[in-house]
Amino acid sequence: MALSQFGKNHVKCVVISMHINWYPGHMKKTKELIKENLKLVDVVIELLDARIPISSRNPQIDEIVENKPRVVVLNKSDLADSRITDQWIMYFQKHHSKAVAVNSLNGEGLDKLIGEVQEAAKEKIQKLVQKGMRPRPVRAMIVGVPNVGKSSIINRLAGKKSAKTGDRPGVTKGKQWVRLKGNIELLDTPGILWPKFEDQEVGYKLAFTGAIKDEILDIETVALRLLQYLCHTYPQCIKGRYQLNDLEDDPLKNMENIALRRGCIFSGGRIDYGRAANIILDEFRSGKIGHITLEKPDHLEGTISERS
Repeated sequence: MALSQFGKNHVKCVVISMHINWYPGHMKKTKELIKENLKLVDVVIELLDARIPISSRNPQIDEIVENKPRVVVLNKSDLADSRITDQWIMYFQKHHSKAVAVNSLNGEGLDKLIGEVQEAAKEKIQKLVQKGMRPRPVRAMIVGVPNVGKSSIINRLAGKKSAKTGDRPGVTKGKQWVRLKGNIELLDTPGILWPKFEDQEVGYKLAFTGAIKDEILDIETVALRLLQYLCHTYPQCIKGRYQLNDLEDDPLKNMENIALRRGCIFSGGRIDYGRAANIILDEFRSGKIGHITLEKPDHLEGTISERS
């Protein structure tokens, strides 16, 4: 539904009522693949988006991986608010999960990730040696929702282009084992979402970051919802990026002001909402608006199940 087709009141209604669900068939197969191959690995690497650590965390993962040792990776930390990322690391550690912040673009944090994976598997490897078996590489599985950076991290750790990469969700399609630095063998899996979002805010945040394909979304509504949030939580970033002196209470008016600043105008002076929406989403996803985190642990205390 294009914003240009509605008045302001109608737009607010669309924002509230739009439902986001996405569960391609390969994701169901991936869940079965993880369960099937879990017995082959020593450690599960759970990859999250540092900007939305809870929304990018598949709630079925706890059930799927059960009590396997786990290392949480907060990827895209270069795009996130570093102060809040530190809070998330402490939060996961409090709930008995090792956690590492990573920037897969420049490799920052990957050496620490290797160390944490080796440490998580240390007890298992030692038991094998005590039984008379020769030491073997640590076997790990990496899981996460689409477009969170799995392939980029694997390629960095492997020192070569071992996994397919892309800026579109769902690029990694099949199972593959990859030899990594630090004597680690990794079983890669495609990204998986879940059949139904219990909280539509989760769906929006996944849409904001690109974990859900833009092609199936109302991009104008998604961008309007993101702008509404950013104007409330990071107003200085919005004003600075788009050279706005003040922000309006109405998010649609803010989008129109941004459109005017960026020349998103049709002939006749009509606002090009689609172009403005794509600018806002692209610049948020690339970090041009600023280092932004959409979720804080103090808002979600108790939502992560404790693992002993």
